Amino acid sequence: MKTATNRVRGVEHDIVQTPQVGDVSPYYEPQGNEVAIFEAAYKRRLPIMLKGPTGCGKTRFLEYMAYQLKRPLVTVSCHEDLTSSDLVGRFLLEGSDTIWHDGPLTRAVKAGAICYLDEIVEARTDSTVVIHSLTDHRRKLSIEKKGQEIDAHEDFMLVISYNPGYQTVLKDLKPSTKQRFIAINFDFPSEDVEKKILVKEVPGTRPDVAEKLVAIGRKARLLKDHGLEESTSTRALVYAANMIGAGLDPVVACQVAMVNPITDDTELSDALMEIVNAHFA
Repeated sequence: MKTATNRVRGVEHDIVQTPQVGDVSPYYEPQGNEVAIFEAAYKRRLPIMLKGPTGCGKTRFLEYMAYQLKRPLVTVSCHEDLTSSDLVGRFLLEGSDTIWHDGPLTRAVKAGAICYLDEIVEARTDSTVVIHSLTDHRRKLSIEKKGQEIDAHEDFMLVISYNPGYQTVLKDLKPSTKQRFIAINFDFPSEDVEKKILVKEVPGTRPDVAEKLVAIGRKARLLKDHGLEESTSTRALVYAANMIGAGLDPVVACQVAMVNPITDDTELSDALMEIVNAHFA
């Protein structure tokens, strides 16, 4: 799948072009009926919210669905400095002229792409408000600086991701915003599926190594309610398998991929390393 990366005043957004003949579908292992739900929502062009912890496969799922539906995908990684202008567009000076430049959301609306706002809650409130008219019967994008309203392309679809366990009272989506979306709940895959993912994502990974990594991950996740802020993600397991495949000692690979990134607490690190050593030492 061909990818081009663009930047608008520090805002990165990837434009994944419509798949061409010979392209390979992104690998994704379905966990339930999420594919059928997404397809039904796309038929009616209803906006979708992907809910779940970091690293559980939300983005990969959307890449897979965009490929299956043969739609371009525009991804915006939201952050606290993201403004509505970063999404919609702005006037910029070019020589002696002032030229309007569409933002990634506007381009997606015009082109009929799937626009993915990753971790939307990280963006400023005005960025959230700008999508309201796109998520109801109007399906319009207002560009206040140009005094325009753009009708969304027939194939346009808006998707956001949301991590419920990561939010605070002061930084969360408003109920009025949440109710504008069809919500699909994601969690970490089952043991069997997670083993398949490791073997598929990291060619050469032995089944016994995949089994040990998955067992470590599942036990480490039990510490989520005992001081650990983030659970060990499937992505972290894939990283550990890659490090092992590169020749690193399994215990060290697990430490640098699954322990060090998620905690600076000595006691929690020791507890996690005990789990690792129980399987690999």
